[in-house]
Amino acid sequence: MSAAADGSADGSASGASAFVGIVLVSHSAAVAGAVAELARGLAGGGRLAPVAAAGGTPDGGLGTSSELIAEAAKEVDRGAGVALLVDLGSAVLTVKALLAEGDELPAGSRLVDAPFVEGAVAALVTASTGGDLDAVAAAASEAYAYRKE
Repeated sequence: MSAAADGSADGSASGASAFVGIVLVSHSAAVAGAVAELARGLAGGGRLAPVAAAGGTPDGGLGTSSELIAEAAKEVDRGAGVALLVDLGSAVLTVKALLAEGDELPAGSRLVDAPFVEGAVAALVTASTGGDLDAVAAAASEAYAYRKE
């Protein structure tokens, strides 16, 4: 995770409206961080919605960590909801368990069914233009339709 999850110099959320926060959950810290960096780069200039990577385990290994996910969600929460995008199996299960517990993630947190890379870019672009959580989730999910042939 970065200290300035929203791309600003100090990580603060200034401005009139709150952005939806985005958390990218991967089994690998390097993958989560790289996808966050790619999404920020492709989302263009201007102020970006907050995005944080929650990858790997606290000791730097491969896996998922409910603690890292909860920390990232709190870091990007600006009151407009948090979209959580995940890479593989146990990441899905970990986020679902956190949502079921009900007190570990900020109110308005949602697991988004989307491809990890394309969905992250679509989610960040939509959130950065002021889209609400439903719009962010829809944009990320629609990335399944991106054809590569």
